[in-house]
Amino acid sequence: MPYYIYRITELGPVKNLKKLAEFGVFKEASVEAKRLRKEEEDATRIKVMFADNELQAEDLLSQVREPEPMLGDD
Repeated sequence: MPYYIYRITELGPVKNLKKLAEFGVFKEASVEAKRLRKEEEDATRIKVMFADNELQAEDLLSQVREPEPMLGDD
């Protein structure tokens, strides 16, 4: 399965995904993602996604994740 690099910009609740690159090896994808993050503005995020295809990668990136539980005094 390939590694996809996406630029994610959010306008309210809507995520705009743009595929930037595709790699067969994680190390190469990671190096490129780190380079891109240094060049990006604050309003965008760069993500590496491991998926069977572009459609699955975009589906995974579009899913809303539950917030992590707060640890501390109850």
